[in-house]
Amino acid sequence: MNAERNTEQRGVAVVTGAGSGIGRAVAVELMRGGWAVVLAGRRESPLQETGALVPDGDRLAVRTDVTEPGSVAALFAATVERFGRVDLLFNNAGTFGPGGLPVEELPYDAWRHVVDTNLNGAFLCAQAAYRQMKEQTPQGGRIINNGSISAHAPRPHSAPYTATKHALTGLTKALSLDGRPYRIAVGQIDIGNAATDMTARMQTGVLQANGAVAAEPVMDVADVARTVRHMAELPLEANVQFATVLATTMPYVGRG
Repeated sequence: MNAERNTEQRGVAVVTGAGSGIGRAVAVELMRGGWAVVLAGRRESPLQETGALVPDGDRLAVRTDVTEPGSVAALFAATVERFGRVDLLFNNAGTFGPGGLPVEELPYDAWRHVVDTNLNGAFLCAQAAYRQMKEQTPQGGRIINNGSISAHAPRPHSAPYTATKHALTGLTKALSLDGRPYRIAVGQIDIGNAATDMTARMQTGVLQANGAVAAEPVMDVADVARTVRHMAELPLEANVQFATVLATTMPYVGRG
């Protein structure tokens, strides 16, 4: 993450879950690429830490709970007040939920928390971005949803996470269709084993479909960030509908 910043203004991006992991990496990549970036997340301190990684970056940190409609509305209001428009939403905020619990032992509150964050939060942010993109001049923009390998194939004991990621694929397709008349392009990136704090356990051993516990390879999160930036900087006449980026030898192809 030592690349020089590109001073050419690319547009205005909102990145949710920007305080850590993939969200932080993408926000930094966009700022270095010349984007004005609105950093959204539940805690302000990590957002400020993300912004400090690009000292001359054009950014705004907004404390946001994506599960709360009022909080999401305030995020986009602050974005438009500061920058005048929204050109990109990276819909990234999410949670794995409780790991290792079989479905019969899963508390409903835990299920609901994952659904509220991963699916309802993504919908609320996409809806707010869609409204702004439809009405602004020039019209249009791009939404990139952070899916997962689990949008294709589950891990053991992952019902809430897997269900929300499959649902996010349907949301991506529906928004992509509905956005056509308004120059709103919608795509999804499905990520497998990017090296972040959330995936640290992959390198020490995780449960496999055959019941074994095995360490899994990971990839540099910067490679994910570069992929998102490529998707973001396409002209609105072109769209990456779905992209899958994964650690090359992780057990995904042939999982199970």
